[in-house]
Amino acid sequence: MSNDVVIRFSDVSFEYENGKVILDEASFALRKGMKVALMGQNGAGKTSLFNLIMGTNKPSAGNIFIKEGETIACSQQVIPREQLTLTLREFFATYFKGEDYALDKKIKEVMEIVNLTLPVDKPLSAFSGGQQARLLMASALIQNPDVLMLDEPTNNLDYDGIGHLMTFLMAYEKTCIVISHDADFLNMFTDGVIYLDIFKHKIDQYVGDYYVVVEEIKAQIEKEIRKNAQYEKRIRDNKEKMNYFANKGGKMRIIAKKMRDEIEQMEEDKVDVRKEDKTIRKFVIPAQPDVVGNIITITSVGVMKNHQPTEKPVEIILKKNQHLLLKGPNGIGKTTGAKILDGIRVGYYRQDFSTLDFEETVYDTLIGAMQKQEEEKMRAVASGFLIGNNIMYSKVGSLSEGQKGLVAFAQLVLQEPGLLILDEPTNHINFRHIPVIAQALKNYKGAMIVVSHVDEFVEQVGITDELDLAK
Repeated sequence: MSNDVVIRFSDVSFEYENGKVILDEASFALRKGMKVALMGQNGAGKTSLFNLIMGTNKPSAGNIFIKEGETIACSQQVIPREQLTLTLREFFATYFKGEDYALDKKIKEVMEIVNLTLPVDKPLSAFSGGQQARLLMASALIQNPDVLMLDEPTNNLDYDGIGHLMTFLMAYEKTCIVISHDADFLNMFTDGVIYLDIFKHKIDQYVGDYYVVVEEIKAQIEKEIRKNAQYEKRIRDNKEKMNYFANKGGKMRIIAKKMRDEIEQMEEDKVDVRKEDKTIRKFVIPAQPDVVGNIITITSVGVMKNHQPTEKPVEIILKKNQHLLLKGPNGIGKTTGAKILDGIRVGYYRQDFSTLDFEETVYDTLIGAMQKQEEEKMRAVASGFLIGNNIMYSKVGSLSEGQKGLVAFAQLVLQEPGLLILDEPTNHINFRHIPVIAQALKNYKGAMIVVSHVDEFVEQVGITDELDLAK
């Protein structure tokens, strides 16, 4: 690793036009060849920080230094909707900086790196979420950047995809910044953490792998709490003595004034204890009442073979309290041909959030999900998912991907569905929230179909049936 600094933020401040503050005089530096995790609570502004590095966001104060000649490429979380009609070759052509005659060879090279083989004349919309996730990374690699930035690269990847990505990053010799909520993934290849504090709008920088940093932060918090407790005790003791001397009058008042000054100094010396990321409250997804019989009958599923859709006959019937896991590698279509019992409310969680109206406000989205609109109940549910007034009247499309995920779960709670269909529900979600979500799904009394490649999560959600589409 070089001592050359390739990126430096010096007292950088940034806020959006709506007044939302992301950074307040924040500073950090990255040396050439470093591999760091960029972490912070959902909505803290991690993607905004990437855009500051890319230059698409401009700081309101401070200085951002990028070493002259350094090229930067960023793999975003999702392919922009306007690009989904492009063929795979057209998509890569928008990022490739070389001559057109070299494009096909370069496409082949980066596709090998992300362990993917796809026809270049197919539109992006024809590929699965996992395949699109790999294409996003390949679109950054085809630029051959000096600094590679990856925004939630493990989202939508199956086990093989995550393993392949991890192997690649461990051998990668250039500078790399990764946003991820997957702690185990980060721990394998990062040598530092940049933490964006949503409360102070500062950036803390740590050296070491993820778990070492977590322990360091924990020790730091405990030290700050102890130090503040000592100050508090001394302040209480001095206040009692100060009041005693003040009441004595004469020269004693001089001593009292001196003690008052000491108290004020100790108040100033108390440190702001770093607040940990908030975790969503435990919640229940109420099942639609008075539902009996076969909620959903699945007679066929669509699978992709050699990039062609194929119907596979199956016999699956789900009633209340039955939870079905659909298994299969990326590229296997998991949409189902099914008959759903009349009158059943279906709650969908889709990894691309296509069930949410991006032009609608969070308020309208949540209140509209209720059978009987009760604002007080809606706000109570929203609060449990860390959805406050600061984003309640924002358009859904303006939220971070993590915040959209929490809105989607709040919507399911308010909807009270009889059938839940969940497509990779851990994508974009802070790892602190995942055990809470898993417990709520395990306790769900309706029928449920879930697609997930996260073993630990699957083990917690109370699966009663499995259907492996690869067989």
